[in-house]
Amino acid sequence: MKVDELIKQIEETINTASTMPLTNKVIVDGNVIIELLNDIEAALPDEIKQARWIQSEKQRILAEAKKEYELVVGNAKRRAEELVAKDAILSSARSRSEELLKVTEENIKKMKMGTYDYVDKVLYDFQENMAKMNAMYQDMFTNLEEKFENIEKVLIKNREEIKDMAYKTQMDKDEN
Repeated sequence: MKVDELIKQIEETINTASTMPLTNKVIVDGNVIIELLNDIEAALPDEIKQARWIQSEKQRILAEAKKEYELVVGNAKRRAEELVAKDAILSSARSRSEELLKVTEENIKKMKMGTYDYVDKVLYDFQENMAKMNAMYQDMFTNLEEKFENIEKVLIKNREEIKDMAYKTQMDKDEN
C-alpha cells in the first residue's frame, strides 16, 4: 500500500473517531494508529532504500577506487623501474610515470567528487521530500514528527560527511 493511502487511512480513522464532549479531542485506538505508522514506515519511498544503499556502497566504491589507484600506481612504478634501466629513455620514463600518476589521481578525485555529488543530491532530494512530508503532517502525530526529525538529523550528518569528504578531496587536488 502506498504511503499516501496509509496517511488517508489515518485521517479517516481520526475523522471517524468518537469525540470527547465539550472538546475538539477525539478518541482513537492507539494500536490502529501504530499499525498504520508501521505500514507507512515499511512503505517509504524507494529514495530511502536508495539512500541506504548508497550509504552502504560508499565505502565499497571508495575501496575499489583505492585499489584501482594502487594498482595503477604500482604498474606505473614497475614500468618506471624498467625504463630506468635503459639510460637513453630515463627522462622519458620519469615524465610518463609522473603523468600517469597525476592522471590517475585526477581520475580518482573526479570519481570521488562524482560520488559525493550523487550521494549529496540523493540525500538532498530525500531531505526535501521528508521536509515536505513533515510540514504537511506535522500537527498530526508527535511520534511521526520525532521520526522525521531523527531522519533529518541523519541526512544532515550524512550530507556534512559527504561535503567534508568532498572538501578534503578538493584540498588534495589543489595541493597537487
